[in-house]
Amino acid sequence: MDSAADAAKAAPNFAPGGSVVYFDGLSSRRRLVAIGLADRLEIREAEGAVVAWPYADIRRADSAPGVLRVSCLSAPPLARLELRDAALAAELAAHCPKLDENRVDGRSVAGIVGWSLAATLSIIGVVLFAVPLAADRLAPLVPQAFERRLGDAGEVQLKAMFGGRVCKSEAGQLAFSKLVNAVREAAGLDPSVQSAVLATPVPNAFALPGGRVYLFEGLLKKAESPDEIAGVLAHELGHLKHRDSIRELLHNSGSSFLIGLLFGDVTGSSAVIFASRSLLTASYSRDAERNADSFAIEIMHRLGRSPRPLGDLLFRVTGKESNSSFSILASHPLTEDRLQRMKDEDRPPSGPPLLTATEWQSLKSICRPGAAL
Repeated sequence: MDSAADAAKAAPNFAPGGSVVYFDGLSSRRRLVAIGLADRLEIREAEGAVVAWPYADIRRADSAPGVLRVSCLSAPPLARLELRDAALAAELAAHCPKLDENRVDGRSVAGIVGWSLAATLSIIGVVLFAVPLAADRLAPLVPQAFERRLGDAGEVQLKAMFGGRVCKSEAGQLAFSKLVNAVREAAGLDPSVQSAVLATPVPNAFALPGGRVYLFEGLLKKAESPDEIAGVLAHELGHLKHRDSIRELLHNSGSSFLIGLLFGDVTGSSAVIFASRSLLTASYSRDAERNADSFAIEIMHRLGRSPRPLGDLLFRVTGKESNSSFSILASHPLTEDRLQRMKDEDRPPSGPPLLTATEWQSLKSICRPGAAL
């Protein structure tokens, strides 16, 4: 008798299924079910199949007002039960001791905020320290062939941005080649270095990966001597020698560039990053700029010329073009400091002039009307 009574007491009393919806987590079919509350929650489908959920595994899930939606830790991850009858929902909730264990309360909010702050600080740490360190280590490992391909893509972007007009008057080109070759040989770079003057009023110069140096007409017009332009070329060749473009590209674009490196994406996202971050903003670090200045000073001394004209040109540009976003001074050390450094390294000329007066005038007029191609 007692055992029969106990069995009857343990048997679930199934509530009608009109207000209970069940998703088994294996298909998207919506099922109307009946549920029974005994030593565990039992879910009975019309076909007679019964699914049992331990009360301790049941958790509240997000739901609309007036609906109790629950899941079960021991059921398929997408399984859900929805109760729309308020009294039945309250009765089920009373049986589930851990129903709200994963709800967002004040303590969990604090935890979420704490973890979010920790994640933010981690990201900042990666950006400020890990990425620059990785860039310094990886830059020397980038293959020269890939660097040349990247330079090809950057050259297309550069010419598109500034009209693509290369100045090529015959006499001016001969003078420019003479000046570039003198600086290049003193820098110990091979003849594969390419250079050109672009017909644009922007006072700037760029060094692209793969051995390309571009001087802009705007900077040439502000120059008053071959030594000033030679100093600029030496500075840009310093960036090539140190592979600063690759280092800054790795620093600025991080994983985007590395993915491009692995999958050969040179003309796509990597070229866009290079054009927008390296070309437009000339965003070399201050350390890279100081190192390029040191290189220029050394090269000018090797040529028997003073580096001071480079400082004079930079100071002349910043006095007239201080608000230009394309200025050669963008992201560079203070011009006054650079000029003082060049003055400190000033020496009387011990080598021959880099260009004759006639050659200098030819170079100054390299972009005369009709000479740009």
